[in-house]
Order: sequence, then structure tokens, then C-alpha cells
Amino acid sequence: MKYIKSKKWQINENDVTPENLFNKRRSFIKLGAASIVSSSALVELFAKENIPVKNLDYKKDKNLNNLKLNTYEQITSHNNFYEFTTSQGKVKDMAHTLNTDNWKIKVDGLVKKPMTIDLDDIMKKFALEERIYRFRCVEGWSMVVPWIGFELSKLIKYLQPLSSAKYIRFETLYDEKMFPDQARGAFSTISYPYVEGLRMDEAMNELTLMAVGLYGSKMPKQNGAPIRLIVPWKYGFKSIKSISKISFVEKQPLNTWQKENSNEYGFYANVNPNVDHPRWSQARERLLGNFFKQRTLMFNGYEKQVAHLYKGMDLTKDF
Repeated sequence: MKYIKSKKWQINENDVTPENLFNKRRSFIKLGAASIVSSSALVELFAKENIPVKNLDYKKDKNLNNLKLNTYEQITSHNNFYEFTTSQGKVKDMAHTLNTDNWKIKVDGLVKKPMTIDLDDIMKKFALEERIYRFRCVEGWSMVVPWIGFELSKLIKYLQPLSSAKYIRFETLYDEKMFPDQARGAFSTISYPYVEGLRMDEAMNELTLMAVGLYGSKMPKQNGAPIRLIVPWKYGFKSIKSISKISFVEKQPLNTWQKENSNEYGFYANVNPNVDHPRWSQARERLLGNFFKQRTLMFNGYEKQVAHLYKGMDLTKDF
């Protein structure tokens, strides 16, 4: 018998959010295999379950453990995107103001050739793949998401940073016409543009993803369209949305939440259940859709893949 070995970052079935989505998908596949359902009927079935019609070409996660994911509705209805609002449930109704057409990303700093890259061109250069990852918020909730994207390391190699670049800095788009909270100026919830950063070895890790979609479809606006960062072993605020600028720098960049409240938020933001947020525990989390909380895993369950990056560091202080 031939055994297929799963990748180290693939999730064990016991660690994911239970729901009936994949049972639905099995039914769809059976219908298609039997050639008894038309494409229009398939579209109607997906629409009924609030599943988007696939519009991206990508290599699917084999889902060897038959993982159960959070529903598309849950993932796209519970969003932190302060540029719109602090209300997680209202973001999806406000995100229509974000215009993602002809999206461009400025690249500068310690790089061989500063440039402005067109997202459509980047999408043609790198093959897309599905990554089913845990997603953990510092607020104490979590979900499991089938992101679609490409490894950040591939983009970094393409951009050719100089050897003196020790960190990579990201910025979210700044546009007051698109983002209501940015338009509030001095009365905005936080300072803009939103900034995040990674150490270069973190950025080059195979788990670090530039995501452009989920559930087979392009990234919903409320989830950070058209391109966002996914660092699955860190708290969600590190996964900066709607990226419009990438800078390669020598010194550690000051990220938004460090700037807003350095006593509560550090640069690394690694998921560590042993270090509480000053105002609440991080030992347990609630998966969206579940009533009871579950134990939070060190590095969000990716300890084997990333713990070596922090060897010799005091993870109770370097948070």
C-alpha cells in the first residue's frame, strides 16, 4: 500500500472547526462525476450555501485528513479592518468602497531595483496554491481558512533585496475616499497608514503566504483584497491587508500596534498561550461557530516549523 505523507503545516482533523461544508462539496463532486448536473445548477447550489464560484486557478490543498473549515460566511462576516470600522460585523457592508482595480505595489528601500509592480503581472509569475491554516486573533477568537496565494519568499527573491536588508516592512493602502476611518483625520481610530513588519528569516519561511483569495475565489474586500499577508504562527494583526507598499530595511520597523500601545503589543506577536495580553488571557480561544473555548497552541500549532527562528529569545519578553 502506498502512503502519502502530508506536509508538516497541514492541520490534523481534530484541530479544525467542525461544520458541514465539505459534506456539501462531496455531494457536488459526486453530481459532477455522474454528469447529471449542469454548470448552472452547480452555480445555484454553491450560491445557496454562500460559497463563491471558483475564479482562481490554483493547486488545491489535498486535505488528506478531510479537514472541516470555517464556513465562507463566517470567514467573510467577522473581520477586523479598522480602515472601515471597529465593528467586526459591519466591515462586509462597508467594504464596497475599496477599489481594487489595477492594483499596484510600490517597492523601495534596500532593494536592487526600486519599482512599482502591477499585481496582475505578479499573479502571472507565481503559481497559486491553497493553504489551509489556523488563524488566531489576539482578541481570543480563531478560525480555519483555506487561503489561496503564493509564498512570500518567491516574491522576495524576485524583488532582489540587498544583503543589508534585515527586515521587510509593509503598508496598507492609504486612500481617504476608500476608507472611512482614514477620512476622519485626527479623530481616526488608529494612525494610518497601517504598518507591519517581519524579520527577513520569518518572511522567507515556507509558511508565510501572500494571499490573494480564499475558498477558490479572489480575496473578498472585507478580508483584505486584493492581496494580504498571512503568517499563521502569529496573531492576526500581523497579517496586514490591502498591501500597497513593501520596503526592505535594515532596522526593525515600528508596526502600527507597537506605535498605538507598546505596553500591550510587541514586534513579534507570536502566538504564545503562556503570555497573557495585559487585559485578558491567551491560554484559550473560541473558534468561530463553537460555544466552548479550546486550548491555544504554542505558535498556533506551528511550533515544529518555526520555533527554531526564535532560539535563544525570551518569548515572555520578546512578544
